Parts: sequence; structure tokens; C-alpha cells
Amino acid sequence: MRRWKALVPVLLALIIATGGSVGLYKWLQNKAAPKSSVQVAPEAMPVVVAAADLPFGTKLKREMLKTLPYYKESLPAGYLTDAAKLEGRVTVLPLKQNEPIIEARLAPESITSGGVSAVVTPGKRAIAVKGDKVIGISGFVQPGNRVDVVVTLTEPKTKTEVSKLVIENIPVLASGTEIQQNADGKPAPVDVYTLEVDPEQGEKLALAATQGKLQLALRNITDRETVLTTGATIPQTLASLRKPEPAQSRTRKPVEEGAKPTSAKFTVEEIKGAKVNQRVLSD
Repeated sequence: MRRWKALVPVLLALIIATGGSVGLYKWLQNKAAPKSSVQVAPEAMPVVVAAADLPFGTKLKREMLKTLPYYKESLPAGYLTDAAKLEGRVTVLPLKQNEPIIEARLAPESITSGGVSAVVTPGKRAIAVKGDKVIGISGFVQPGNRVDVVVTLTEPKTKTEVSKLVIENIPVLASGTEIQQNADGKPAPVDVYTLEVDPEQGEKLALAATQGKLQLALRNITDRETVLTTGATIPQTLASLRKPEPAQSRTRKPVEEGAKPTSAKFTVEEIKGAKVNQRVLSD
């Protein structure tokens, strides 16, 4: 009987400890369990985008446009939602497929005709020059590039040919090919490059194109440095990277008084039929 009385407190302690442990385990388990979050679907808005790649100066048609959903948090600035209202507008910048069409990439609504005239900067002029694969750097000159213009012509006073950088850092608006008759009267493709210049540059370019030969020099798109040149003539070009003459050939020994100056002698072969004669000449 006494033994049972001694075991009762021990059993009660075990029961209380077990119940407390189980309760604490369940409480910690509930605490660590992730809370169910309420997912809210982001609101989407239709945005007009290009259905295909579009060059600048394109007059938009309905089939060139489509809409894609954009989340409200990622809407581009100046986005447009109604494709029907954009029909007839003109692009002033090239657009890639699925690129949003925003107001900044469109000409004013008053401009209703596309082409180069829609993208010429106010105060500038578009002027076209004929060329070939050489002047166009094997097709690397593309719309949007910036080029320098080098002309080779005859200087009227000295009658010497001069190559000179006459215009620099001008944008290329368009490039294409037209068919003209060559010297044999047969149709041949001729490359045409449309450049954006101010009126004064246009005068220089027209003169250079009619009086000389043009060459386009492609610039880095970020290069804005102005370079001043003096032009290159044939003698200057041939003197480039020339080995300096020896000092002996450039100077002559003074002739002593009373001494006869030495003369250079040359041997010339004279051929008459099968006979060869040698003659010694002096200067």
C-alpha cells in the first residue's frame, strides 16, 4: 500500500509532463506552418505593339498593329491602347516586333504622308547621292548610321588632285538601289544614299557629287568629335611612310678653289638590230 502511495506522484508527474510536451509540440508546429496567403491577380492592360519590324517613316495600317497585355505596374510611358486610332500615323523611329508603340515614336497627327519627309529634322534637308558598294562600304552603311563625306577632285588653281573631308557626322536617312543604264546601255543597279544635311552642307555635297568622287566614312554612333584636316594631295600621299634619305645624298662636298668638279658618269646601252654598243655619258 505504501508502495502505491509513493508511485502515484511519479505517475502524475509523467502524465503532466507528457501532456505538456504534446501541447508544446503542437503549438510549435502550428507556429511554424506557413500562413495561407491571399493571391491577387495583377491587373492587365492592353497595349498596342508592332506586329512586325517597322522602319521609320512607315504609315501605319491596321494589319501592322496588335495588342498585348501588360501588367499595370509595367506599363511603358506614353502607351496607347486603341490600335484603330493609330491607323494613318507615321513612325519617326524604327520599331521591332512586339515593341510598344508610344507617342514619342510617332510623327504629329498633322503629318499624313510617310517616307523620308516625315523624319527629316526641321531646318535640315534630305539629299541623295549615288554610289556603289565601295562608297557604301560593302553594304555596311545603313539607315540610322552616321558618316563623314570625303571628296576627291581637281584643285582649279594648281590642277592637282586633292582628297578632302568636307562634311562630317551626318545621319543616313535611307539607302536603296535604283536601276539605271550603264555605259553599254544595259540596266545596272546603282546604290543611292539619302543623307540629312543643313542647307550649306547640301550645297557642298551637291558640288562634290557633280565635280568629284565621293567616299563615305562610317563613324561610331557615339563619336561626336570634330576633326579638322588639311586635305591630301598626291605628293603628300606618296611621301607617307617614306624612308628618310641618307645624309650623304642630301649634302655635297664643297668644291675646292682651283679643283675641277667631278662629274657623274652613266653607261648607256645602244641596241641596233643584233648589235649592242655601250656608251659612257657624263653630266
